[in-house]
Amino acid sequence: MIMRKWEDLLSFSAVVLFFILLNIHSDQLFFRWDLTEEKRFSINPATERLLNNLPDEVQIDVYLDGPLNAEFEHLKQSIQETLDEFKIQSNGQLDYRFVDPNDFADQRQKRAFQQSIIKKGIPQTTLFDVSANGEQTQRLIYPGALVSYKGKQKGVLLLKGNKARSSQEQINQSIEGVEFELASAIKELSQTQSKKIAIIQGHDELTPTEMTEAIEALKKKYYVAEVNDMSTLNQFDGIIVAQPKKKFPNRDKYYIDQYLMNGGNAMFLMDRVQMNKDSIPLGGTYAFGYDLNIEDLLFRLGVRPNIDLIQDQQTGLIEIVVGNLGDKANLKKLPWPYFMYLNTFSEHPIVRNMDVIYGKFVSTLDTVKSKGIKKTPLVYTSNYSRIRKMPNIVSLDEIKEVNQKELFNTPHIPVAYLLEGKFKSLYANRFPPKGIPKSSLIKSGKKESKVIVMGDADIIRNEFNPATGKMESIEFDRFQNQSLSNLDFLMNAMDYLTDDEGLILARNKKVTIRPLDSFKIREEKTMWQWINVGVPVVITILLGIGFIYQRRRKYNK
Repeated sequence: MIMRKWEDLLSFSAVVLFFILLNIHSDQLFFRWDLTEEKRFSINPATERLLNNLPDEVQIDVYLDGPLNAEFEHLKQSIQETLDEFKIQSNGQLDYRFVDPNDFADQRQKRAFQQSIIKKGIPQTTLFDVSANGEQTQRLIYPGALVSYKGKQKGVLLLKGNKARSSQEQINQSIEGVEFELASAIKELSQTQSKKIAIIQGHDELTPTEMTEAIEALKKKYYVAEVNDMSTLNQFDGIIVAQPKKKFPNRDKYYIDQYLMNGGNAMFLMDRVQMNKDSIPLGGTYAFGYDLNIEDLLFRLGVRPNIDLIQDQQTGLIEIVVGNLGDKANLKKLPWPYFMYLNTFSEHPIVRNMDVIYGKFVSTLDTVKSKGIKKTPLVYTSNYSRIRKMPNIVSLDEIKEVNQKELFNTPHIPVAYLLEGKFKSLYANRFPPKGIPKSSLIKSGKKESKVIVMGDADIIRNEFNPATGKMESIEFDRFQNQSLSNLDFLMNAMDYLTDDEGLILARNKKVTIRPLDSFKIREEKTMWQWINVGVPVVITILLGIGFIYQRRRKYNK
């Protein structure tokens, strides 16, 4: 009997000791299970690696706090869930807090704080809501975050998405982009060595002044250089060729070809049609094609920019003189079919959930057979487009045709393509240009390369406004008071081209909207209320009766 007691005691002690040891070592066993269908609580492996290897502390202030409506509460909750995951993955190197920019007793301090947020790149948004008594209220909110690292700061706008969609869909698209926007900002601030981007010059491309906004944005993230000598391209991670108007010498074309064979990445923003745009209001102008001597290289890569122009019913505006008011010109803004809003995109991470891109005098692209090359269309025109072959006359008379729906019968024309794979050299069956030894020729790609070709370069061109004496922003259309995603497209494209780690794939996250059926809610409201209130009461009563009955049977025996 005593022996049995000691055995029981030892067994109990062993179990207690096991659980104590398990508890001590459990903090070293870290695992999380995401049981949601779309894996909404999981983060991209590249984001995990970034957070696991943070060399110093990161502080994130989110300016989305205080009274919010249901949609913005949903966005706030998703941001918090993402930051909780970031905090866990960062091994204590990341912390965050939510701040209400309206929570100030002193109005002067409140205004100063809100202005400081706007200067950091987080614009204000007016939040409209309806209270329980039917009264409408409005409040300024700042749906963004400030990421701080080693004295450096970056504002991140977290309310994005396609404004052509409903507010619920925009919020959902913003939720899908939270991880990428925050991770991208952390990477930008914490990276010690920047990738190198070459802006190709020497063929009458867009000047640095005309690309002021684009170059300034790129310089915040990359080392950017203007390059005239094509033989130096191999030291760069990506190149941009924007609106060349002069022929490429064979030597320059050869070096670009060999750069791609070495695993280089490129973005070609091509305008194949030339015209005197100042002559359009003066009765029209003759438009015809450029001969750039680079078309055969693009053809070998797998795409052909055509000598034509697209018209679209989803138009921008052009300001023209329609007469005089006294001694002043009478200016009127009219829809111009050659200026178009592009807001139809593929599901690729470069353009997913993007807002509108503003294109001017856009040309079509055709894909051609190119073995082993993956071709992905990125940007399309709207449902109502048409193609005008060039050479042809471009005149203001075409404004009259904008509302003739039957003329715009070519939907969803692709205007930007991504090409990926190991390309074959244009010079595989040719001699290199004079003076270049044939022994240096690479006939087929050694590494995977990525190339983006778009039939418009004006998307990154800052136009000069003679009225103000300043350059117009590529992020805003003043005629229609419309924010644009031209700069977002450029930055996403360069991120994808130069991203070896796959961080941009976080933009692929998909959160499914599961809206409730409002008609069913109204029709079945009473029934479900009775079920929710009555069923638990009935179950409790039945369990009580069963317990009493069982107790009586037991003790009656």
